[in-house]
Amino acid sequence: MFGTRIELFKLFGIPIRLDTSWFLVAALVVWSLATGAFPYMRPGLSPGVYWAMGVAGAVGLFSSIVIHEFFHAMVARRNQIPMRGITLFVFGGVAEMEAEPGSARAELRMAAAGPLASIALALIGFGFADAVRGIWPASVVLVIEYLALLNGVLAGFNLLPAFPLDGGRIFRAALWAWKKDLGWATRIASRTGSGFSLAFIAAGVVAVLFGNLVTGMWWVLIGIFLRRASTASYQQVLLRQALAGEPIRRFMTPDPVSVPTGTTVAELVESYIYKYHHTLFPVVDDGRLVGCVTTRQVKGVPRDDWLRRTVGSLGTPCGPDNTIAPDADALEAITVMRRTGQPRLMVVEGSRLLGIVTLKDLLEFFALKLELEP
Repeated sequence: MFGTRIELFKLFGIPIRLDTSWFLVAALVVWSLATGAFPYMRPGLSPGVYWAMGVAGAVGLFSSIVIHEFFHAMVARRNQIPMRGITLFVFGGVAEMEAEPGSARAELRMAAAGPLASIALALIGFGFADAVRGIWPASVVLVIEYLALLNGVLAGFNLLPAFPLDGGRIFRAALWAWKKDLGWATRIASRTGSGFSLAFIAAGVVAVLFGNLVTGMWWVLIGIFLRRASTASYQQVLLRQALAGEPIRRFMTPDPVSVPTGTTVAELVESYIYKYHHTLFPVVDDGRLVGCVTTRQVKGVPRDDWLRRTVGSLGTPCGPDNTIAPDADALEAITVMRRTGQPRLMVVEGSRLLGIVTLKDLLEFFALKLELEP
């Protein structure tokens, strides 16, 4: 959503990623802790100690966020909800699901897992700080207490009934259980989340007017982010409902433009990419589909090699990342496109190319269906 994502490691098979926007907030957290919070709470220490405490506090904060999101992910996985991973970014972190929970009960369990983990971390932190007080250095105890407090604040903030925060998801689960209608529940929860976002923005404006520029700007940014996330989450549910059960063959373009394996990269660029403006082309050999070639692959070939390299040597073999069956659910295509970042998939039956389906095709159908809905 904000920048490039870097995969750090996998935790029990769940990828932990870092959005490049995270570096901005990490630097701000270290600076604010080392020059503001910790000197105020414990005056008289050396600058080096304060900076070490700031780094430790930032590492502890983001470790707490990973644990919070990891519990979301683990409960989601136990309820058969596929997970794409956990991403840390400028506003915290998010456990990215590939599908909505199958029931209100599953939604409730998944949404409550994160705040409960944060509350547990807060209680453990305060207890541990008391246990080592007078034994460990006062600066270390202060960092532990501060992290315990932050985990309590994290739990409290996430329990606000502002969708898609955890409290908003709990609120949606209650509405869903009551009306048995996920779309209606999401619409109400989304509107509530938008209301909270406007309140955050208003509070930020008031803070700026009273001279608290940094605090006010953060509240405004959080409000804007929350409003966008709330709207996007609602649209995502509507998209899934609109496309669920729809076969890919309904949306595909039959007999798509294909490229013979002997075509040079220069010919591909001039006669195909510039002519048809597509980012993916099927590669064929004597009428048989053998793979595909993308503009991303062409970009990696030096221009001096464009006349020598052929599409056959450049193309990617057919596989689950670039093909889909004609009777597959349209939602499966959306999932593949989101995972790979490729907006076009080849529709294949055996080794026969039937057509091409694009993200644009699916979204146009979604837009029309929304327009005709009462």
